[in-house]
Amino acid sequence: MSAPPDAPADTPADALAAQIQAQLPGSLTRLPAPPGELAFVLKDTATLLTVCRTLRDAPQLKFEMLMDVAGLDLLHYGREDWQTAGATRSGFSRARVAQEAPADPSAPGRFAVVYQLLSVSHNRRLRLRAVIQDSDEPMIDSVVDVWASANWFEREAFDLFGVLFRGHPDLRRILTDYGFIGHPFRKDFPLSGNVEAHFDEQQRRVVYRPVSITPRVLVPKVIRSDNRYQAALKAPEVPR
Repeated sequence: MSAPPDAPADTPADALAAQIQAQLPGSLTRLPAPPGELAFVLKDTATLLTVCRTLRDAPQLKFEMLMDVAGLDLLHYGREDWQTAGATRSGFSRARVAQEAPADPSAPGRFAVVYQLLSVSHNRRLRLRAVIQDSDEPMIDSVVDVWASANWFEREAFDLFGVLFRGHPDLRRILTDYGFIGHPFRKDFPLSGNVEAHFDEQQRRVVYRPVSITPRVLVPKVIRSDNRYQAALKAPEVPR
């Protein structure tokens, strides 16, 4: 029985979503995504490796390549809005329009890991998100045994967000110094950092000391309108 003429046709993303849900029933929830994109979130992070192997090995899916692994800090998600249409004398301010409840750093689900997958065989992409429930010690299984390219990506997420990857063969910092304290991409990490390095002439080595930078607003205080986009200039009789 054919669909009625006014029924919207399924997009390629919808067709792929149906194939994924058929292969992994009850394991994933589809997320809103821009047109042409497809995103899912894991219902249980304990099934991460099973889901990833299915996405890689199922003939209908064959996501052979892991393009990226990124950490995500949801500390202020849904609690803060950015005001970008105007500015104050002190510059832009986060949470100018904020929820009453403050963000709780220990709230479950603060950290997530996002995987960007590519199927070379079918020329399709997929974004997979896994939300970690333990915010005090965020930990999730490593997918290095599924996609070898995850090695350095997971090290980067560990370095910048503090996410621990269980089973990673060499989980070390990759961008910051070995003695660095903290994780720079966490939303509660100070913009100027905690320590600064300098070369000590007497000790003949690099030493660390508390940061001496005065915190300040690092955004423009003035918004200048672009006259090129004025409505009057769009009139055909106006010379250019």
